[in-house]
Amino acid sequence: MQQQPRVITYQDELLADGSVRRVFNDGRQEWRRRLPDGRVEWRDNQGFAGSDELLGDGIIKRTFNQGQVIYAREQGYGRTLWHRGQVLTVNQTSFGGRVGAILMGMGAGFLLGSLVPPPEYLSPEQEEMLRQKALQQQRQTSDSGGSSSDWDSSDSSDSDSDWDRPEPVGDGSVSDSGDWGDDSSPFDGGDIGDVGDFG
Repeated sequence: MQQQPRVITYQDELLADGSVRRVFNDGRQEWRRRLPDGRVEWRDNQGFAGSDELLGDGIIKRTFNQGQVIYAREQGYGRTLWHRGQVLTVNQTSFGGRVGAILMGMGAGFLLGSLVPPPEYLSPEQEEMLRQKALQQQRQTSDSGGSSSDWDSSDSSDSDSDWDRPEPVGDGSVSDSGDWGDDSSPFDGGDIGDVGDFG
């Protein structure tokens, strides 16, 4: 039986300079801005910083400034699953109205069956294939005149201080320890695409 992820909610606020302030219900705050290449640069109030890149199939690559990489996967409805499925971030900004109230009332347990965990590791070749797929999906979306991505609707990025906190960096590979629960390095919530604030 799959264990329920820890649920962390957040709300986004568009600032005057076009950047976004993300406030998590665990007290963490993150400041985000979209870079010219489409990635989202972020820093949080606990001393962590890095960038998020939306790959194809709703996969988000989070790279910390010290080089560690973790992956997340957008789940739709403003939800992003992080770090082996241990943390689910939920964008309350994108909810609103009756639909949001119904979804939040159902809770993560109801939605758990539809969650698909992110990959633990991707090779450079796999990442590039997903980038090409994302470009193709963007072209198709542009041609159809709409956008359905969580990334575009600003609901994909989330983070939990435990789940997305960097582990000690060794050889540069993704760590398998999964022991990210200490509060010393809260990590931002980073799903890349859930900040509609970056336009």
